[in-house]
Amino acid sequence: MKLHLPALGRALLLFASVSLPAHAQSTPATVTGKTIEYDVNGTHLRGYLALPKNVKGKLPGVVVVHEWWGHNEYARHRADMLAELGYAAFALDMYGKGKQAEEPKGAEHLMTEALSSGQIKARFDGAVKLLSTDPQVDATRIAAIGYCFGGNVVLSMAVAGEPLKGVVSFHGSMPAAAPLAKGVVKAKVLILHGADDQFVKADALTAFKKELDGGGVDYQFVSYPGAKHGFTDKSNSMRGEMHHIPVGYNQDADEKSWAAMKTFFSKVFAQGTGATGR
Repeated sequence: MKLHLPALGRALLLFASVSLPAHAQSTPATVTGKTIEYDVNGTHLRGYLALPKNVKGKLPGVVVVHEWWGHNEYARHRADMLAELGYAAFALDMYGKGKQAEEPKGAEHLMTEALSSGQIKARFDGAVKLLSTDPQVDATRIAAIGYCFGGNVVLSMAVAGEPLKGVVSFHGSMPAAAPLAKGVVKAKVLILHGADDQFVKADALTAFKKELDGGGVDYQFVSYPGAKHGFTDKSNSMRGEMHHIPVGYNQDADEKSWAAMKTFFSKVFAQGTGATGR
């Protein structure tokens, strides 16, 4: 599950949105959630927007990039959790039409299809545009988080120079390292890694951190002892056992990584939200 996203050029965005009823997950009472249908370069996508209720003023926005399983309940749950913290959160769809997989072979197929399309950056930019143009969102304060495949995506977007306040990778694979000129990366970077992650090799970590150092990037790297790949998602323990792959949930790493993200965002957005969240 080691991902190396190819170089992604800037594409023209074709954008339209239609609100649909929220997904079936239990949305917290303090959050308004709704499905958003939108298009990027002719591909129909299905995302999820979560907003805190009864919050005045423009909100910082956070794009959520899903695991290789696709845009599922887990990605929407994390968007709800971000909204509970006082942020506007948009869980994007990288695969189109909300496609999902429940087993590794299907997930690999969907991920490979998305990568080979050459549309990763365009779909990310489409999600940023959708979130930035929401009337409740401060377009000058946008960040992104990603899980596994999504962690690779947000790190790749940071390295590509996306104008984000910050990106957070949860158990993400590392982008292929390459020389990085100083000043290219605009976002601050937080990498939250499982020390027992067998999908992310030590040499890939070393090479990517060297790249960030060379580019003068403001980044933090945190490794959680005993945590496997996918340590934030409870369903990964079942998947690991069922499909005999080294993934699994780790409550301690999950809670500590979420707390680290909260501290990181409070700094990069330069304001407290007044919400407690998880």
